[in-house]
Amino acid sequence: MGTPLGDFIRAKRDSIQPDELGIPDHGRRRSPGLRRTDVAARAGISVEYLTRIEQGRDRNPSVAVVNALADALSLDPSERNHLRYLAKITGGVCAAHTRPAPPRRDVRPSVRETLHLLEPGIAVVTNRLGDVLAHTSGYAWLMDGTGLLETGAPNLTRYVFTDPRARTFFADWDDVADEQAFDLWLAPSVENAEWFTAELAPLAGPDFTRRLNRHTVPKRDVLRLMHPTAQELRFRRETLELAADAQQLVVHLPADERTAQRVDHLRQQSFGRLRAVV
Repeated sequence: MGTPLGDFIRAKRDSIQPDELGIPDHGRRRSPGLRRTDVAARAGISVEYLTRIEQGRDRNPSVAVVNALADALSLDPSERNHLRYLAKITGGVCAAHTRPAPPRRDVRPSVRETLHLLEPGIAVVTNRLGDVLAHTSGYAWLMDGTGLLETGAPNLTRYVFTDPRARTFFADWDDVADEQAFDLWLAPSVENAEWFTAELAPLAGPDFTRRLNRHTVPKRDVLRLMHPTAQELRFRRETLELAADAQQLVVHLPADERTAQRVDHLRQQSFGRLRAVV
């Protein structure tokens, strides 16, 4: 049985062509990307050791080996951080015999006060599993008619992968889907992520599982939304990590003047109809 660390190394190895790293191609390859021999040689480890890491038979590589693998795969800073994180959680994973409890959904009063100060802006508090825990009225009217907030316990990840309306609402759905899948690896604990994926995977199907195991580090570019009443909206996202709570506060800022004007129009239409903060 593989591990998140091994899956990520194998996925990166398969995605890199030898000529990208100046490695000569000596004949036909059975699979795309780099051979284990290529990576092992660049990292200064044996092929057998790399095989054990990829297959999950060695769950505790040293910091030096992890850094060497990052160099061998020519990872960028975000990918290096993800590799180190996966090495950490892989080393601490034990077989779970009982179903872990889901993460807490409560939001500290001071965080709710912060949301109040952000009114009438567009802001939301979520955890890494995608649970929508609190939001401003601006976020409520932005999501009005999309289906996200129609359930008693809204979850952005579940919405993205299981609600057909999400594929229209998110203009760059593939990028958003990669973001949500990746964030599950940053959940409060690997057990919580496994709890959620056990619930989501049967509903979301193989596309979700493929994205989860691909470990694509998202770019988090401008978020483009096809709003039901305002056509295309473009937002920059500023994220404040609430590390002690394993939550994050995300503020959506108009990325251009057209979006700012449409946001003002939506706000005027929705004024008085929606609650201030959930």
